[in-house]
Amino acid sequence: MSIRTEKVASVIVEALSEPLRKIASEINAGLITVTSVKMSPDLQIAKVYVSCIGGKASIADVLQAIESDKYSIRKHIAHVVQLRFAPELRFYRDETMDAMEQIQSLVQQTKNNDRLRDGKDSE
Repeated sequence: MSIRTEKVASVIVEALSEPLRKIASEINAGLITVTSVKMSPDLQIAKVYVSCIGGKASIADVLQAIESDKYSIRKHIAHVVQLRFAPELRFYRDETMDAMEQIQSLVQQTKNNDRLRDGKDSE
């Protein structure tokens, strides 16, 4: 990624905080976090990765609410970010937390298996 695309991505992360906070409040989603934004080289498309912590809404509900409000979010971005064109926003679930939980579960399972094996060996 070029320095320009990185700068634009970081400005978009900041600009998304207000609209996403409103959506989280409306659907009782807890905290919606933008984990990363990946810009296309021509700055026309922004892939926005989000996660949701707490609240009663699922990540699917969050993405659906974001999609239904995408026009006003893009309008907000156009107002805040000084670019010739507001980028098309594409929202995705950030699966990093899921992967971390899976790894943590596997580590715990391995530890439990080791304890069981060590306990049987000492008998």
